[in-house]
This record gives sequence, structure tokens and C-alpha cells, in this order.
Amino acid sequence: MTAGDAPDLPADAIVIIPLRSLVLFPGMIAPINLGRERSIAAAREAVRLSLPVGLVLQHDAEEETPTPEQLYRTGTMASVLRFISGQDGANYLVCQGEQRFRVIEFLEGYPFHAARIQQLKDPEEQSADIQARMIQVKERAAEIIDLLPQAPSELTGAAENIESASALADFVAGLMDLPLQQKQDLLETRDLQQRLDKVLRLLVRRIEVLRLSHEIHEQTRERIDDRQREYLLREQLKTIQDELGEPEGIAGELQELGEAIARACMPEDVEGHARKELQRLQRMPEASAEYGMLSTWLEWMSELPWATQSEDRIDIAEARRILDEDHFGLQKVKRRILEHLAVRKLNPHGKSPILCFVGPPGVGKTSLGQSIARATGRSFARVSLGGVYDEAEIRGHRRTYVGAMPGNIIQAIRKAASRNCVLMLDEIDKLGAGVHGDPASALLEVLDPEQNANFRDHYLGQPFDLSKVFFISTANMLDSVPIPLLDRMEVIRLPGYTEEEKMQIARRYLVRRQLEAAGLDAQQCVLHEETLHALIRDYTREAGVRNLEREIGNVMRYVAVRVAEGSAQQMQIGLADLPDILGPRKFESELAMRTSLPGVATGLAWTPVGGDILFIEASRTPGSGKLILTGQLGDIMKESAQAALTLVKARCDELQVAADVFDKNDIHVHVPAGAMPKDGPSAGVAIYVALASLVRDKPVRNDCAMTGEISLRGLVLPVGGVKEKVLAALQAGIRTVMLPARNRKELDEIPEEARRQLHFVWLDTVDEAMREAIGNLIIGDIA
Repeated sequence: MTAGDAPDLPADAIVIIPLRSLVLFPGMIAPINLGRERSIAAAREAVRLSLPVGLVLQHDAEEETPTPEQLYRTGTMASVLRFISGQDGANYLVCQGEQRFRVIEFLEGYPFHAARIQQLKDPEEQSADIQARMIQVKERAAEIIDLLPQAPSELTGAAENIESASALADFVAGLMDLPLQQKQDLLETRDLQQRLDKVLRLLVRRIEVLRLSHEIHEQTRERIDDRQREYLLREQLKTIQDELGEPEGIAGELQELGEAIARACMPEDVEGHARKELQRLQRMPEASAEYGMLSTWLEWMSELPWATQSEDRIDIAEARRILDEDHFGLQKVKRRILEHLAVRKLNPHGKSPILCFVGPPGVGKTSLGQSIARATGRSFARVSLGGVYDEAEIRGHRRTYVGAMPGNIIQAIRKAASRNCVLMLDEIDKLGAGVHGDPASALLEVLDPEQNANFRDHYLGQPFDLSKVFFISTANMLDSVPIPLLDRMEVIRLPGYTEEEKMQIARRYLVRRQLEAAGLDAQQCVLHEETLHALIRDYTREAGVRNLEREIGNVMRYVAVRVAEGSAQQMQIGLADLPDILGPRKFESELAMRTSLPGVATGLAWTPVGGDILFIEASRTPGSGKLILTGQLGDIMKESAQAALTLVKARCDELQVAADVFDKNDIHVHVPAGAMPKDGPSAGVAIYVALASLVRDKPVRNDCAMTGEISLRGLVLPVGGVKEKVLAALQAGIRTVMLPARNRKELDEIPEEARRQLHFVWLDTVDEAMREAIGNLIIGDIA
């Protein structure tokens, strides 16, 4: 409905325009910005019919479409002086207040607010009480006009010339900057004496505020110059707070900093330096660029645990229980932790060790640190060093730089809130060196028990004692860790798990954890033992258990979908169900990939993620005696192949091979998985056996694997990573493992379960490898 289509207004009704932030008193002239459609329609209707408008305040200024219940019932009838429509779509209404009114009822059926009203006439009595109050109001009005900045002097004369008490009260009320609710209260006060009393009280209060502001201005003007306007404002705020007796603002913050420094219990020389900097901060203007930097530095200094430390809860039996509860196996690691706790109990003031857990991903290095913290009753913090290329990440930035912060070590200790926390330096082998320094070198001081009692972070600029921190670092491999850094740590190796160990871990931890993650209970999803074995053998091939837990989680989510949709209440997952859930088997037994052909031998390799099987394939073709090497081999492995070929040529008589076979044929040695780089000397025995098998035309046993470096005299030299290689052989279905005799001392590190299932052959020479891998050949003794 448009305004033209609306019925005519009754004689005692007017259009109503709700106002958000304005109370118009009678006698006032004010422009009104019209932004709502109903308000614009009301203004146009009033202009069209030459009618006054009713201006009322709405209760909630944020309400876009106020209902009659959301409007005050008392308002001001105003005449429309001018209606302006701008080119940008803005509409303005210039009104002059005429008389108060009270809404009797709102009318419906109009595209704007309309209401029947009762006009409220102002009393014109001029009693002695009224006249006395008028005199007081005029005096106070003149005083407040003098105190108001940039107020025109004509206002004083205008107030003096007003003879009506009601008009005077409305004039002064419109002049003051008051909250809308107070102005609405004055508008609704009909009793003239009460209205004048309210105006007087508001005038007196406003005059006191303006006088105080003027005094503050006079007090602070002497301490500033014209170029420090911001400083003026802050000094005024400070004076106001002093007058109110509030210890807020800058003074309060500095007082809190002083109290925090006292509570921090810093060393005497460090606290003296902090107090000196606090005094300098108190004399410094807050607008100074150095103010924020210095206050942040003092906050860091006061929040560090200079003397706060956890009380060691050293109970060897309880610590053993916690470690066994959180981790299966890892007996050597647990024994070393219990040794540390025992030493700490007997010698509380000794230095904390620095342990380095080395092992493939997923074997529990990081979670072991959390268990140590729980067993010792200390707080735990972790610093990830992977991808750190800036020395400042360790030592911090000097505080003079914009955005400077302490290094990760100090940040972690502050987060742990304890100076004897367990601090884990994760992925220490992933540190890099760039143009901003070498972070590995910065760790030398951190991880040296003889130096870290006075570790100096560049941001703090003061020594902090790290000798009570229990440092634990983790790494997948040690090749990239600098020797000086490695020398400061006690290396504890965490090898991969056997199938039975993975089975125990899955039963005790992984299944329960994934049941909780999927929102299931033990009755809703049951994994049979053969199902877990299949997950370990056929769907994962890793040293740790991270992928195994991921596959168990896939099974649990499959069951969760069925339970959630109501198609099943309980499911038992057997071997036949796995292909439908996880797809076909991802890994086949390595035995199925080998054939009993001459020239093929099985080696054992070490990788950062555990041991692996390495196939060596050799073939010969007519040619001129060249050696062809493929499979993306490194320089060391190429040299091992050259040495193996030379050794085979030198033993032609023992191997009963014609010497000219190498002159008339090209020998090609290939290691499959050509996209993967391979290097190291430990494949020497396997390459020799493959070449000997090729020239003898005798196949190598397909259930044995070997590792070891060879010399040109036929000796088998020791290699590293024996445990990881043996576990990989067991997982691949190997039954006989040939190892260098000089690695026999590492047999105890191999899990007992693996030792029971494997037959070990200890090699001193390559002839022993030939006898075991190919059979009883007529081979002579080494000269």
C-alpha cells in the first residue's frame, strides 16, 4: 500500500516518525536523516497534507522496524520546515518542535506509523518557586555556556530572554549533552517544578565535570609543548585517574610489573638488571617506540620460571608401571629411564642426562617423552626442529629488532612453567643451515651439561639455567646430525617391531584408541586375531605402527557407518571382510617375488624408516667384458659391485669357471626399484653371490638373505643396522640370514622372537656365504 492509497487520518491523529538517537524538545529546530521507507512515507504524507509530525524515541536504536510496543508513548509534535531529497537517495527533514503529546493508540492500515494522540499543554503558572528555579537555571546555563569550548556567546543572551519556565527548561535540556534516556525523562516530566529541579541537577553535575576538565587542562598545560598533543591526552587521563584514586593505567601496569619481578625470584644480578630497566621504563613516555619493546621484555623476564620447578615424584615401581602401561617392549629404553630416576633419587643435585631416541617413524619416540614426564611428575614441552634454518629460532632475536622474540627453547620453558621440565627436541636430524646461521651449532650450548647452566638467549640478554631440564631429542637417522652435537647426547636406538610385538601393541593400545575415536564400544566392533595378523602382514609394511593404527581406524569407521545408519548393531570383522573394507592386499610376501634362477640373490638394506629387502639381479650377454650397473646406485655401491666382480674373476679356478668368460661377455648388475636411490657397502656379499651364481649357472636358495661388506681378499666386513635388517628379513618370510661374524655381538639386540624363527649364519669369508646360499661347491681355501 502506498501513501496515496491509505485512508485519511482521523482529526485527532498524526503520522509518527520513530527516532534512533534524537529527542526533540519543543522550540528546538533539528535536521532528521530519514533512511527507513516507513519514515520517508510518513514525512511525504505530512508534507502532502501540510500536517505536523510526531517524533518519538524508540527503545532500541538498533531495531530497523520498531513495533508500537518498542516506541515511547510521549513525544514531540513538530512542524515540517523543509523536506529535502538528495540526488544520492538521501532524505532529510527539518523540523521545529511545537508541543508535547502522548500516544493514545496506534492506528493500523497505513504504510507508516500513525497514532491518535492527546496534546499535552505546558502549565504557565509563575509561582515564586518557579521563578526562583528559573533564575538558578539561567545562572547555571550562563556558567556552562562559558565552560563549553567554542560555544557562541549569543546562547547566553538567548537564555536570558526566555520568559516561559517550560521553554527555558526545554532550551537548556536540548543544549546539554545528555544520554537519550535522561532527555526522554525530561520530555515525559509534565510537572514544571520537577522538570526544573531535574534540569538544575543535571546542570550542576555537568558544570562539575567541565570545571574538573578545565583544572586538569590547566595543570597539564605547563608540562607539555605544542608538539606533544598525544602526550597531553595521556597526562589528562593520568590526572583523572589520580583524582579518582584509581591505580589504573600506566602507573598500575608498572606497579604490576614490579610485583611480578619480585615474585619471579630471579638471580640477584638478573633481578638487579630488570629493576634498572623498570626504572628506565617509568621515566620513559608511553608514546616512545622503545616503551613497548622494554615492557614486553620485562613481561618475558617476569614470567619465566627462574625458581619454579616441579617436585620430582621418584617412585621406581610406579615409574616402571607407567612406562609399561604406555609402551610395549622397548626394554632397553625403559631400563635407561629407570636408571636415570634411580640416580636422581640418590643424587638429587646431579646433572640431567641428554637422551637421543633414534629410530624409524611410528615406533613411539615422541610419546615416550610424554610417558617420561608422567613417570617423573614433571611438565612436558615439545619443540619441533624440522625445517628450522635460522639460528635465531634457537637463541632468539636481539630485542632491539622489531618483532623480536626469544628462541624456541625459552618459549617452551615458559609454556611448561617449570625449570626442570621434560623438553623434547623433535626431529633433530631435520635441522638445516641457511644464510641466517646454523641452528645445529646453536644447540651445542643447549645440550652441553657443562655449559647450559648459563645459557644466554639473545632476546633475554641474561643467563638462564637449563641444567635442570631433562632434554630428550628424537631422530630418524644420525647421518645428518653433526658429530659435535651427537657427542653431547646419549643415543638410544628404537628399532622396528616384530609382528608379534605389533600384535600386542594393537591389542593393548591401538584398537582401544580407535574404538574411542570412532565412538564405538568393544561389543559393537570385534576384530579377530587373524584379522589383526592380516592387517599387519598384508596391509602394512613398516617398522612402526602408525600405518597399522590408520588401517584399524579405517575398519572402525566402516563399522561406525553401519551402526550409525542402523543396519547393524554389532559386527565381527574377519579375514573375508578386509577386501571389502580396505581393498585387495597391498603387500605380497617377498618369497613370491623370487625365482630360483641363477644370478639372483637377496640382500638386506637399511633405510631411515627401517630395514628392507634388496634384490640383486645379474645377467650376462655377449660383449667385450664391460660391467653395466643400473638401479640408481650410489658411488659406494658401484665400488662394491666392482670389488665383487674383481673377486669373482680372481676365483675362477675355485669356482670352476673359464677365465675368458668375462672377456667374451658383458656383465649387467641391476637392483630393482630403480626410482629409489641406493648406496652403501653392505650389499657386497649379495652382489658377489649373485655374480658367482650367474657364472656357475647355479641358483641361490630363495629362503636366505645376506648382508656384509667384502674385501678383495674375500673377507666379510661388519655393517650397521643389523637389527632393522633382521626384522625386515623376518617380515619378508626369510628363514636363513647371513651376517658378518664381527656383528655377532649385536645378536642380543635382536628380539628373542626373531631369534627363535631365524637361522643365523655368521660369515668370515665369502666362501661360507657361497656354501650356504648355493650349496656344497668345490671351493678352495683362501691363500
